[in-house]
Amino acid sequence: MAALPRSLTISAPAVAEVDAEAAALALSRARRDGRRVLSALLQSRNRGEAYAIQDATLAAIGPIGGWKVGAPGAGREPICAPLPAAGLVPSGAALRGSAWHLRGTEAEVAFRLGADLPPRAWPYTRDEVARAIESVLPVIELAETRLADWLDADRAALLADLLCHGGLVLGEPEAFDAAWFDLKRTEVVMRFDEQVVAHTVGEHTHPDVGGLLVWLANHCMARGAGLRAGQIVTTGSCTGMLFASQGTAVHVEVAGLAPLSVFF
Repeated sequence: MAALPRSLTISAPAVAEVDAEAAALALSRARRDGRRVLSALLQSRNRGEAYAIQDATLAAIGPIGGWKVGAPGAGREPICAPLPAAGLVPSGAALRGSAWHLRGTEAEVAFRLGADLPPRAWPYTRDEVARAIESVLPVIELAETRLADWLDADRAALLADLLCHGGLVLGEPEAFDAAWFDLKRTEVVMRFDEQVVAHTVGEHTHPDVGGLLVWLANHCMARGAGLRAGQIVTTGSCTGMLFASQGTAVHVEVAGLAPLSVFF
């Protein structure tokens, strides 16, 4: 069996010392009430503790509908967060109200799983992960935060807060082709109303998304969760984050996939 790339080596999350349930309760209340908490209340000091808070948060707010995974660049260790199923919405959704105060938007390429990748005693390979994927689809990730001091919060606190995840707008799926594992030439356009605010070609922060998906499958295995059929995995921004004003229509086109929109 081929070894994983060094940058995607599997490591089980460290044993958490933080009170994950208390931190998750604070985050879930902030999510429910539209309020914010100070990052110091989370008491997360490392990735292992942040992942424990993520798990406790999802246990409190509902089932996992998918995952987000990304890396700050080639050779850097990826990070991830589970996505609440309630936050997955179809293209054309109108999202208004106090829950949407940042309205950060990122155009991304995501994958829907057609088979489980459950925990087991040995790592998943790239071919196995590819066989488990049912379709590819464009998405718009919506960034929100439960942290009052999110601009100054440390990375562990942001990770605990589901990496500032607010929601995921789902485009139309297409049959999966392994060529989508390489985004080096993928063209993406984002518009706010009729104005082009991003037009990129191959500017994904980690264009080998196949490597990210393999890392995620093995991370979730070490975490005791696994990945499940029907879950959506989104793989990082193709455009960078752009903040929309209230009343804006956000339109995204990923070459080779159907366009999608969300309205604030």
